[in-house]
Amino acid sequence: MRIFISTGEVSGDLQGEMLIKSLYQVAAEKNIELEIAGLGGDRMEATGANIIANTAAIGSMGFVEALPFVLPTIKIQNLTKKYLQENPPDILILIDYPASNLALASYVKKNYPQIPVIYYIAPQDWAVPMLNNTPKIAQVVDKLLAIFPAEAEYFSSKNINVTWVGHPLLDRMQQAPTKNQARLNLKLKPEQTIVTLLPASRKQEIKYLLPVMCQAAQQINQQLPGVNFLIPVSLPSYLPAITAAVEQYNLPAKIVQGNTLEAIASADVAVTKSGTVNLEIALLNIPQVVIYRVHPLTAWIARKVLRFSIPLMSPPNLIVNQEIVPELKQEEVTADNIARETIKLLSNQETKQQIIEDYQQMRSLLGTVGVCDRAAGEIIKLANY
Repeated sequence: MRIFISTGEVSGDLQGEMLIKSLYQVAAEKNIELEIAGLGGDRMEATGANIIANTAAIGSMGFVEALPFVLPTIKIQNLTKKYLQENPPDILILIDYPASNLALASYVKKNYPQIPVIYYIAPQDWAVPMLNNTPKIAQVVDKLLAIFPAEAEYFSSKNINVTWVGHPLLDRMQQAPTKNQARLNLKLKPEQTIVTLLPASRKQEIKYLLPVMCQAAQQINQQLPGVNFLIPVSLPSYLPAITAAVEQYNLPAKIVQGNTLEAIASADVAVTKSGTVNLEIALLNIPQVVIYRVHPLTAWIARKVLRFSIPLMSPPNLIVNQEIVPELKQEEVTADNIARETIKLLSNQETKQQIIEDYQQMRSLLGTVGVCDRAAGEIIKLANY
């Protein structure tokens, strides 16, 4: 059985890795031999999948930010089409990465209509309908595997074939260390106050978020001199910039490579970019401050031309449709604001406790463990194996 998986960015590579492991396991139980190829990153490749192009580092958020990736993306799309012509799969799986994935699905539906297309980790139209991916999804996707109940309801109401499987991070958290174990592994003292900084999974975030995060860390350190910082590195290519920033701002920070979960689990508070990592932080019961900003021209186009507004941006807040963790967007992303919110979480036990209680409500909406196995079962069933 041939499966082709298409994804991009660091989070997509992680989701792809988890799904591939379950696909191999479910296939083995059914005595099916699998051949998996696709677009992804090092994690997917480590499972034994044939990665024809590495897309972990080419993701972007915003109009201006996407420009440097237009030509590389076209090149990868052409390479993918050639591969599919020579190696038509039994099924195509899309993970996140909507612009490229919907273009690929359109090509497959037009040229290979017999190949079923599954979308897993779909675009967030259910939370932000103005994204307007739904009409295209309805045209080119045979099955959507929803990770949120509200997502399943939304796409089902649009006459799309949906099965709710739950959120795969529930499976990933089964292997997460306790705070004490994580600190032991990272050679940190149990009594230390730790703030984990998570600035980037995309290259643009190194530019727009890392400096202001480090400036905020400076302020936190001045006001609370005992605080130490951890900075996990999501891609090896980001290490030089992060190392330079730590030196430039003279931060008492430990850079962590390859152990993001341990860096999160060790924390008393996390300061983080918006994204999938917010859910990992929430599932580990770590209070967090979520920040995001894009190029000013991107923000202007979104607000003035497209009339685009995002009341909530982080997954924990979107799932319960209320702000359970503080968010700072665009002009609000200043060192003063980040430092103020972080110090509030470090020093106010009542606020921390409320966030942890709200996390439990959020977690109750994510389903039950075994998500990736359920998704794999649906995929193999759709391929008629």
